[in-house]
Amino acid sequence: MSNLELPVLGQDGTAVECCSPMVREPLGQEAAVDLARMFKALSDPVRLRLLSLIASHEGGEACVCDLTGPFDVSQPTISHHLKVLREAGLVGSERRGTWVYYWVLPAALARLAALLEAPATAGGAG
Repeated sequence: MSNLELPVLGQDGTAVECCSPMVREPLGQEAAVDLARMFKALSDPVRLRLLSLIASHEGGEACVCDLTGPFDVSQPTISHHLKVLREAGLVGSERRGTWVYYWVLPAALARLAALLEAPATAGGAG
């Protein structure tokens, strides 16, 4: 094995260009399935708010104990929504003692942003 370090894309704040925007070339089957899972996870208002809370939390990560208060749903429901976000590849998590901490995965957001990137000039609009 080599001691060569490989860079982790998206960690320096730059967007990761993993997929061409839809307006330039059609999505392949595998990419469509993967991206649809992310969009489906974000289609729920509670999950979208959870992602926003995590992303805007001081330090870029939030304890699950900080995420239950703003919602009118039970703690098990919040845990379910966090699991969906994690399985969709939108957030990472780590158990620290009795609490689990969550953070947004920048590369996942970059994939979604790159897919939806609008062309500089919209052709065919009339």
